[in-house]
Amino acid sequence: MTGLTGHPGFVELLAVSKGDGGPGTLLRTVLIVSVLGIVLLAWVLLRGYGGKD
Repeated sequence: MTGLTGHPGFVELLAVSKGDGGPGTLLRTVLIVSVLGIVLLAWVLLRGYGGKD
């Protein structure tokens, strides 16, 4: 890994990615909310089916 981190292109890539916000925060938020929504929907649906004897 030290060979890769010493490469000038890798250092430039890190500098560019650190300075550029990009869609990363928005995309991460959308993914987290989507996963939580799917879990909540599954819980509601499974709760309705499992509670009846």
